[in-house]
Amino acid sequence: QVQLVESGGGLVQAGGSLRLSCAASGRTFSSYTMAWFRQAPGKEREHVAAISKSGVSTYYADSVKGRFTISRDNAKNTVSLHMTDLKPEDTAVYYCAADRGGSNYPRWSSIRYDYWGQGTQVTVSS
Repeated sequence: QVQLVESGGGLVQAGGSLRLSCAASGRTFSSYTMAWFRQAPGKEREHVAAISKSGVSTYYADSVKGRFTISRDNAKNTVSLHMTDLKPEDTAVYYCAADRGGSNYPRWSSIRYDYWGQGTQVTVSS
């Protein structure tokens, strides 16, 4: 089992940047595919980005491609999301998620992920 704790959220003006971090407990962090999701008020949780166990492969939602970068440090048990050129529509609670594998659900589906953090609020003002 892994516990996830996000940090780094806050209030930023449109066009600004933020870096979110997710710290994971346990000694098997490198065995999990990691992802970031977000959920805005009144909307469903949506996939933002994912990164493979080794960190070699990354995947992004079209809405953030070119603006967000996901990375991981398996030695430090952390995964980060660097967000640039933020827009008001990026306002949401951002969640870190871990996939231990074995699921047939697609990478962008929240059902695929086994463990979740408590979330961190990101608010982008216009």
